[in-house]
Amino acid sequence: MCGICGAFALDGPLDPAIVAALPAMTASLAHRGPDAGATFADSVAALGHRRLSIIDVAGGAQPIANEDESCWIVFNGEIYNHRDLRRDLVGRGHQFRTHSDTETILHGYEELGPAVVDRLEGMFAFAIYDARRRELFLARDRLGKKPLFYATFAGVLHFASEIKALYRSPVWDGTVDGEAIEGYLSLGYVLGPGTIHRHVRKLGAGEWLKASGRGTAIRRYWDVPVFDTLPASADVVSEIEATLATTVRDRLESEVPLGAFLSGGIDSGLVVSFMADAAPAALVTASVGFAEAAHNELAAARLTADRYRSHHHEAVIEPRLDDVLDRVVAAFDEPFADASAIPTWYVSQIARRHVTVALSGDGGDEAWGGYSFRYVPHALEGYVRRGGASVRSLAAWAGRHWPSRPWLPKPLRLATILANIARDPAAAWFFDLCVMRPATVRELIGAAPTSRVEDMRVYEPATEPYRTCPSASPLQRAMYADLKIYLQHDVLVKVDRMSMQHGLEVRCPLLDRRVVELAFRTPASRKMPRLRPKRLLRAVAERRLPADLLRLPKHGFSAPVGAWLRGAYAGMFQDQVLDRPGLASLVDVRVVRRLFDEHRAGRADHGQALWTIWMLERWEEVSSRAEMEAREQVEKWKSGKVEK
Repeated sequence: MCGICGAFALDGPLDPAIVAALPAMTASLAHRGPDAGATFADSVAALGHRRLSIIDVAGGAQPIANEDESCWIVFNGEIYNHRDLRRDLVGRGHQFRTHSDTETILHGYEELGPAVVDRLEGMFAFAIYDARRRELFLARDRLGKKPLFYATFAGVLHFASEIKALYRSPVWDGTVDGEAIEGYLSLGYVLGPGTIHRHVRKLGAGEWLKASGRGTAIRRYWDVPVFDTLPASADVVSEIEATLATTVRDRLESEVPLGAFLSGGIDSGLVVSFMADAAPAALVTASVGFAEAAHNELAAARLTADRYRSHHHEAVIEPRLDDVLDRVVAAFDEPFADASAIPTWYVSQIARRHVTVALSGDGGDEAWGGYSFRYVPHALEGYVRRGGASVRSLAAWAGRHWPSRPWLPKPLRLATILANIARDPAAAWFFDLCVMRPATVRELIGAAPTSRVEDMRVYEPATEPYRTCPSASPLQRAMYADLKIYLQHDVLVKVDRMSMQHGLEVRCPLLDRRVVELAFRTPASRKMPRLRPKRLLRAVAERRLPADLLRLPKHGFSAPVGAWLRGAYAGMFQDQVLDRPGLASLVDVRVVRRLFDEHRAGRADHGQALWTIWMLERWEEVSSRAEMEAREQVEKWKSGKVEK
């Protein structure tokens, strides 16, 4: 895995000051590529690359040029079918200097232009500069596993794997987008294509961008092509098993040590089982858990590790947030409130001691119906909603009056379900996705109160996949929307940033295009028959994983933030959030204090809301410091105090 950055003059020559800043932009991504770094620049474009050497360790250094050096590429990711593509391109007359997958993309672009992305199987974010045409081409993989940010400052298109590289540009404009704060507080992340910065954008999953003097164009080249077409007679369990065997095997190419993340769930367990089929002697696995039983799956993970005799490494983590929190926050460059980033940081750290590449089980829940705590109520709400307007009105009234207390048994916490029955299905899905309720968000930002999710600015872009999905099934729509929204902007961001902080590459066999397309060809009624979650993957697991594992309840990969904020880290929260002035410019601290007091007293569970607010405060502090340090570097370059 690697880090890329660069700049491209949309009109006229490239500012020499931006070229001079390129080494610092590149160096800021050294954690993504600790093995080497290099740059290329001419009068129009500048490209920077940090390398984590995995394929063609000896000869794959970047940037890489074509035969006559008229095209240059910087690439982050892995192309699993690069050998097949290479044979085809050699047959068409292309000459290769390396054995890397990177060069395959470059020659493929020469041959096919933007259509090269349709031929690539893998995870990727890359930039190709075509000097002959004076064009820059950026592309991102179908599911969005690898990040790519871009911005235009002073007539120059900048791009980078992480926003922090853009801080180093002498024309950086870090103006915060105030409207993004509301979206962040609602979802726990900033929804693309926007970012927390008004002038910085995310290239979307399955999109490419072409820039030239004629302008900039963005195209989506992939989406889930068909839904619900799998015949009832199809042996889908065997097809899933065969497809997973292929996608895992494709991801085992490496010239450096390779292993797997192993939780107590079936997704990572299946990945490990197929790895064991291909390379049993070299199998390495890593697991982490907290001391709290509800957040610890180490015993379950050990069942799979023992079954396949992996070289297993596990740890019970007792995180010292005062040591690790700001490092985690700094990795994201935007406010990010998924607390499972903390255990992901630690499992990446442990895995990196033994391997450079790790396979993970990400993607199984979104594509195959694993989030039963959301999907099952969503389906039931849909059934009741068919009763018509009178049923919806009654549910709305009951939802407003139903008691909502943390001490109520879960079966009696019906207020949300009742309220959702009265909502449009897309609004009900969105409400369940939110980490903070609309009324609380609006109170925090001082906006007019509302309980309608449709009034939130982020509602329309967040629900667009749900509303436009061609499937008639609410469950299929919810899974597709999670794939496009939650997976892309939360899960994959978390895994990428936390693993890359440790120079670890993570590969996701369940997010191979072939697996995802098979999942959505399969009707929801087969994925969740009688609302049993992830039934088809469980059927594959019954063939391959220990029976004791399959009987265990699903925990999820989470962190005990509610307990932290009532106990060990309440004082830290008080000091950083309530006793400092920085957050007051973003939210109403009086509301935060009330939520904190209610949480500590046990009158309500505001753990996730308070964690979301805390991560906003830490982002404001950490990013301000990082931008200031970058500005100081720029001033040194301008004054000639450092070598350019």
